[in-house]
Amino acid sequence: MASLDWSQCPAVESIPGKVSGAWVLRGTRMPVAAIFENIQAGANIDDIMEWFDGLDREQVKAVIGFAARSLDKAPAYLP
Repeated sequence: MASLDWSQCPAVESIPGKVSGAWVLRGTRMPVAAIFENIQAGANIDDIMEWFDGLDREQVKAVIGFAARSLDKAPAYLP
């Protein structure tokens, strides 16, 4: 499975030394992976907003939307 190019998502950033360089919501220490881990565990955006102070709902929605739009692209198959 190909990984997403998170550098193309304006809602996130990766800074060496900040959360070990993980992709986080811009201006926070919230790893993008934590959003999807919580959704996988059954959480919704309202839950995430309640559990993690300082998040911007539009950033969370942008991250989810970015991942969803990546599914619109046709997969590249190796010959």
